[in-house]
Amino acid sequence: MTSGVYQLLLRLPRPRTMQIGRLGRFTFPAGWYVYTGSALNGLEARIARHLRRKKRLHWHIDYLLQQAEIEAVFIYPTQEREECARNAEVLAQPGARIIAPRFGASDCRCPAHLVYLGNRGEKS
Repeated sequence: MTSGVYQLLLRLPRPRTMQIGRLGRFTFPAGWYVYTGSALNGLEARIARHLRRKKRLHWHIDYLLQQAEIEAVFIYPTQEREECARNAEVLAQPGARIIAPRFGASDCRCPAHLVYLGNRGEKS
């Protein structure tokens, strides 16, 4: 079993207002997002779960994945807790912003583990 951090590059084709579990209701603009997560006991299984269309809604990302498409998956095998550092790199990108505060970050001090990158050259 591989341990590590992963990032999902997501595309939301249209703006959507969604209830994200108990986190709240948010309006997500169309465009590109990066979600950073970790699986220190089974990275492959976690990625496979995210790729499945039918699943019980458990994590914040499960709610967004009902509307967004996973365009790419980046895997960083590690035994260390590098999730927050990887997330900070994405947040440092020009124009990056948080749409849903605390999304995916209920167990750390990050503002969120879902970062909106904008439309990045797509026609609206």
